[in-house]
Amino acid sequence: MGKVKVGLVQMTCTANKQENLDKAIVKVREAAQKGAQIVCLQELFTSLYFCDTEDYDNFKLAEAIPGPSTDALSKVAAELGVVIIASLFEKRAQGLYHNTTAVLDADGSYLGKYRKMHIPDDPGFYEKFYFTPGDMGYKVFKTKFATIGVLICWDQWYPEAARITALMGAEILFYPTAIGWATTQDEATNTEQYNAWQTIQRSHAVANGVHVVSVNRAGEEAGVQFWGGSFVANPFGTVMYQASHHDEEVNVTELDLDKSDYYRSHWPFLRDRRIDSYQPITKRLLDE
Repeated sequence: MGKVKVGLVQMTCTANKQENLDKAIVKVREAAQKGAQIVCLQELFTSLYFCDTEDYDNFKLAEAIPGPSTDALSKVAAELGVVIIASLFEKRAQGLYHNTTAVLDADGSYLGKYRKMHIPDDPGFYEKFYFTPGDMGYKVFKTKFATIGVLICWDQWYPEAARITALMGAEILFYPTAIGWATTQDEATNTEQYNAWQTIQRSHAVANGVHVVSVNRAGEEAGVQFWGGSFVANPFGTVMYQASHHDEEVNVTELDLDKSDYYRSHWPFLRDRRIDSYQPITKRLLDE
């Protein structure tokens, strides 16, 4: 396994799709200059977070995957020799859309995509209006530098998604994200929400013995302050890096993938799983 350097791009966005793509490419280059080998962009980075309203015009933001954005990023990946994880609004067919992340290898080749499985529907986060739930299952991608798993935002609250992706061989779990606070909230509520968000993801690192990399957006949009706070956790949940809540940041953190073997050996959660007893988890509720 060895060591790999991951780049996190936490940025603000505008209503101009091309402007956001160009900005992301500049920041990918910055991460590469800092030594990044795998660079993760935030959820839906080519636009504002449009799911705050149910507006049919927003479907015009979607594109094919592979398509224009992956084509542009593939060239950058090949030029810089880096893997790029790109979260995009996918138009699969007329009237059929997904929240999808594409993975581009260090030679620019398109390795495939993961479609978000868990779709939220909350005030200000009306994602069920736009996105069909993923139907490709959980995915891992064998990149030049590591075998990675990609999950998206709301997926990060579900231990099952992290577990399955780790069991498929993911050495790192990446979570492109767009989550924030209502600007009317008090500080205590903000702190509690961020801590819960980070804690659940750190727990995935511990339970599965893998590094977790979570990349959130920053900036205020439509009454929501996206809380940034992008972070990296080691396979025992220790926070190795955490971004600010408000600023744009490009960070590169070196991960030692051999740590997974160390922690999994000393804390053998995978060894002691009672897979014969887990069938009830496939039920919605055990009420009968």
